Amino acid sequence: MGSENWAPVVIGLVLFVVLSPGLLFQLPGKSRVVEFTNMQTSGISIFVHSIIFFGLMTIFVIAIGVYMGS
Repeated sequence: MGSENWAPVVIGLVLFVVLSPGLLFQLPGKSRVVEFTNMQTSGISIFVHSIIFFGLMTIFVIAIGVYMGS
């Protein structure tokens, strides 16, 4: 008890919100490579954003070993 690591949960939540396709940006966009705040999405942009999410989660949690807890 008391050895919980909340870093992966917090990092995953922040990355999920920031990398939601169409919320802040969409890569690739429907008419341009990058579109900002268009609130639309496509299958390929979901795939690209999930690859970016996986890469950043891997870097922060496994490679850097971010730890937050008591």
